[in-house]
Amino acid sequence: MFRKFESLVDPYTPYQETDAPPQRLLPFLWTFVPPFRRLFVVSAILSVAVAGIELWLIWYLGRLTDFLSETPRADIWSIHGLELIAVAVFLLFLRPVIQAFDVALLNNAIGPAWGTLIRWRTHRHVMRQSVGWFENDFAGRIANRIMQTPSASNEVIFQVFDAVTYALSYAVGAAILLGGADPRLLIPLLLWLGLYAGLMVWTIRRVGPASKASSNARSELNGRVVDGYTNIHAVKMFAHHDREIAYAKEAIENVRQTFAREMRIYTIMDGSLTFLNGLLTVGLVGWALVLYLSGQATVGIVVAAAALVLRLSAMTGWIMWAVTNLFQQLGVVAEGMQTLSQPVALTDAQDAKPLRVTEGRIEIDGLSHHYGKDMGGLDGISLTVAPGEKVGLVGPSGAGKSTLVKLLLRFYDAEAGRILIDGQDIRNVTQDSLRQAIGMVQQDSALLHRSVRENILYGNPDAAEEAVLAAARQAEAHDFIQGLADQSGRSGYDAQVGERGVKLSGGQRQRIALARVMLKDAPILVLDEATSALDSEVEAAIQKTLYGMMQGKTVIAIAHRLSTIAQMDRIVVMDRGRIIEDGPHDVLLRQGGLYARLWSRQSGGFLGDTAETAAE
Repeated sequence: MFRKFESLVDPYTPYQETDAPPQRLLPFLWTFVPPFRRLFVVSAILSVAVAGIELWLIWYLGRLTDFLSETPRADIWSIHGLELIAVAVFLLFLRPVIQAFDVALLNNAIGPAWGTLIRWRTHRHVMRQSVGWFENDFAGRIANRIMQTPSASNEVIFQVFDAVTYALSYAVGAAILLGGADPRLLIPLLLWLGLYAGLMVWTIRRVGPASKASSNARSELNGRVVDGYTNIHAVKMFAHHDREIAYAKEAIENVRQTFAREMRIYTIMDGSLTFLNGLLTVGLVGWALVLYLSGQATVGIVVAAAALVLRLSAMTGWIMWAVTNLFQQLGVVAEGMQTLSQPVALTDAQDAKPLRVTEGRIEIDGLSHHYGKDMGGLDGISLTVAPGEKVGLVGPSGAGKSTLVKLLLRFYDAEAGRILIDGQDIRNVTQDSLRQAIGMVQQDSALLHRSVRENILYGNPDAAEEAVLAAARQAEAHDFIQGLADQSGRSGYDAQVGERGVKLSGGQRQRIALARVMLKDAPILVLDEATSALDSEVEAAIQKTLYGMMQGKTVIAIAHRLSTIAQMDRIVVMDRGRIIEDGPHDVLLRQGGLYARLWSRQSGGFLGDTAETAAE
């Protein structure tokens, strides 16, 4: 039975993705509603039915009181027996079925699917954001919002159908019940409803912003804590344990203060609600007694009024908490929207087509890009890399080498100029096809917290096991992989490498990253200090493999160790965002320019900085 309800909505149903989600709360939530429309309607009807049954029971309690007091005991069964049996059957069988169906629809059909659908779609949206977008926020804060926003919106839906719909139906039904008994009983009920609504409005206006502030504080705390955990090696290496504790304490204290301000609202609400419930009891039951004593109401009316008051008094606290919780969770959703509804700025062109690499020619024309004032970048560079040509990029830190590579991969859109691959502007091809055509090994090659095999297969998920092993051997990684073992007893290619590959040495990570790119076998190859983490013996073995891997590919290699790129077809020298020299190694040495000076000043084969360090 549960599976039947749980399969009513497929949370992974296809949908039309948008680059710019709604920026307002209700339209944002409404985008997730279409798969649930029918269930929401049925759930609302059932909620009204459950409230109606409760009110009918209160009315029937009054009727039962009246006919018990007015009918001789000997005649009660003969007159009302069939009615009593019908009520008993309804209470024992039909009412539980209605109630169970209502609860199952909300808890088993809507609840799990609603949260899953939002988490799935928001994760897909975030994953479409650019690298630059991720660089501007805490990974922990983004993840926290992905996790808590669907949970909060799930609570919103639950309260709407479990409390709000029920409460509205109950209020209308109570008014009908009392008005049918004696219209004058509506006076204290309506006065109380007005005061209750006023208290609710006061609470709602304050709890939403307070909840949003509290949620934002929690996300900030999560971001700081995860940042410290992710960089635990740096924390320990620089002995900044106390500094990190203080950094987290600041955020923890902010969480405490925002939460305390939120709780003040609930304390005021609770005290006021207790007073209002006393006012309802005295007003409604007292008025019913006055009518009874004056002969204008039966005992049953007094009993029904008393039962209704007791039920309303018990419900008001729950409804108030439910409604305030609803707006509290809306505040959490609103806070999460700061991340989850941000437009995707770097998108494929509307008519983008897959990149077709026929030769591998790269043309860079008037390219300019800056990260901000005095933060480095490129200033109108032009460069052509012929098909199959191997080009080395050198220059001091801040020269713009890594920026050029990021623009080639379209991690950012350049401020001016363009990049063509085989005559195709990379802004007019799909991002996925562009990056599939480029294999890249970075200086700091972070691995996924998965097995060695899964990390290598990231280069080509469809590759056979033999190809994985061959790539590992080419990268001089197979032997050390064979000896790996993790704490769970997995070994070799099944061993987990830890977050960002932390369980491996820098050289081991680099060799697995090389194996991954070798398995990808892309026509364009980018090497950003690809062998910098390797010792001399392994590097010598890898260099031979790399040169073999470069055959037939267009290659751009960044290096501070100039000896690693001396054999390239050309070397392009950059400084302060411009190309200042271009030519083979021997020619540049004879020119006696910056490259020649850097070569002569190298100690141990590394390039020293000759310009102020700046962001690339």
